[in-house]
Amino acid sequence: MSEISAKGSECSNLVYRGCSGHIHILYTIMNWLYNNKEVIELPEDCAGFVYQITNTTTGRKYIGKKLAKFKRSRPPLKGRVNRRKYKVESDWQEYYGSSDALNEDVQKIGKEKFTREILFYCNSKSELSYVEAREQFARKVLETDDYYNGHIRVRVHGSGIKK
Repeated sequence: MSEISAKGSECSNLVYRGCSGHIHILYTIMNWLYNNKEVIELPEDCAGFVYQITNTTTGRKYIGKKLAKFKRSRPPLKGRVNRRKYKVESDWQEYYGSSDALNEDVQKIGKEKFTREILFYCNSKSELSYVEAREQFARKVLETDDYYNGHIRVRVHGSGIKK
């Protein structure tokens, strides 16, 4: 018995198991969508994105943000004081939000029951935080049980927003 993954032309990857000449679909992995198209990689100038994850069985949603890359640092070189900084790609492909209730539902009913949609690409961390909060307030995520969001935290400096 062997397991293989095959990229579908739709919005998911299918994982198959073959046994005695039969092929069985084990599960699907839902990828991110942007304007109804599958996202394989993020734009080069993208600092991150604001997204919506929807539970397709209940319609409940989650609005959040995800950084494209994280800053990491190494110890300074011998004789130096400053740490060496570099960027590493985030886990955005596998990410399902920071809500405990959402992640519980993903584990309970399976990833294939959720859609993950990128709403906005952002070019700075300030813009990312602002757009996430703007969307959360506009959709009134704290005023209804239609959203998994339990709080809105934001700290934004205007110089990162103004064009």
